[in-house]
Amino acid sequence: MPNIKSAIKRVQLSKLQNAKNTAARSSLRTAIRRFEEAVNNNPENAVEALQKASRALDKAAAKGLIHKNKAARKKSRMAKKFQALSNKAS
Repeated sequence: MPNIKSAIKRVQLSKLQNAKNTAARSSLRTAIRRFEEAVNNNPENAVEALQKASRALDKAAAKGLIHKNKAARKKSRMAKKFQALSNKAS
């Protein structure tokens, strides 16, 4: 544990930020998982799940939680899955 006051504050802040980032990353993963489940089990809800997951990815990239290219790659792959699903349904 640091002795300097500013270092003590940084440790406390870093714990808070870590908890915040962990929660945000978890909700991001949940949104992506819900899209995957919708594609497999409930295709009529897949549109809404895709929109929510895309929004979550954009927010995470904007906050620096994940890299913007990773967000774009995941969105692209989800859109591709959704497109395949809607082509199969037609």
